[in-house]
Amino acid sequence: MKLQQLKYIVEVVNHNLNVSATAESLYTSQPGISKQVRLLEDELGIQIFERSGKHLTQVTPAGEEIIRISQEILARVESIKSVAGEHTHPDMGTLNISTTHTQARYALPEVIKGFTARYPKVTLHMHQGTPAQMSESVAKGTANFAIATEALHLYQDAIMLPCYHWSRSIVVPKNHPLATKEKLSVQDLASYPLVTYIFGFSAGTELDNAFHKHGLTPRVVFTATDADVIKTYVRMGLGVGVIASMAIDKELDSDLVVLDASHIFGRTTTSIGFRRGTFLRSYMYDFMERFAPHLTRPVVEQAVSLKSNAEIEEMFKDIELPFR
Repeated sequence: MKLQQLKYIVEVVNHNLNVSATAESLYTSQPGISKQVRLLEDELGIQIFERSGKHLTQVTPAGEEIIRISQEILARVESIKSVAGEHTHPDMGTLNISTTHTQARYALPEVIKGFTARYPKVTLHMHQGTPAQMSESVAKGTANFAIATEALHLYQDAIMLPCYHWSRSIVVPKNHPLATKEKLSVQDLASYPLVTYIFGFSAGTELDNAFHKHGLTPRVVFTATDADVIKTYVRMGLGVGVIASMAIDKELDSDLVVLDASHIFGRTTTSIGFRRGTFLRSYMYDFMERFAPHLTRPVVEQAVSLKSNAEIEEMFKDIELPFR
């Protein structure tokens, strides 16, 4: 049994059983991967994958367990490399962050500016995705951190640390009937088409809940992952925009009227998460503290020592988080 074989079967699963795509991503040949998978199956005496002709069709029950253990082994190997890197080149490495457009555009620029100035030899990659894609990237180890708000139930195998609270605002053109409203109600919003985030991103669940409490259903006519795209379609008159308050730029959005909606939707908490068992480099601790100053190394280490995210929530319940 070789580490290379374990890597191959894990990557085959990551590429939806497409051996050709797996070979391309690993810069190797399709026959080479197929041969190594067969050799591993012959050595173990079981099938990891079911086949139809030359194509892999699904993972066998035994294969699922083997792949889960293989992922853990490969994660440990990466941790060993990280430990070595921490001692040989503490200011050199890679940091992969998975997050949403709103966080990338409005919450992270200053943090990343300071981080890259301090660690010029650390290569930083940012990936924007849906909550499901973000949690998957952390679970697979392709992202060191996920900065997430909604669907935290997807991160059962990750350590999630609360960073800050934020609220939502309504944006409309200056000539819109709601523009002169002093205090909006859910009933006001129910009278107009809405433009907001794709459901599954921040705003979907909260929006539904706020309407359903009053026996109403939101009339969503357009969704996007990008707050700037939402504002563009609000300007076109497509509907009333519901976005994160942090996504408002006073200068660039001076043509829009911004209305507070915190009393309608309440506050939401953004968290930063990483896979349990990950060896955190010093620059990773530094990044977390830059993003959320209360996440000092001792605090993070204490959270890591806890057994569940429920215990972590209890740990942070008396800590006053900043509001953005």
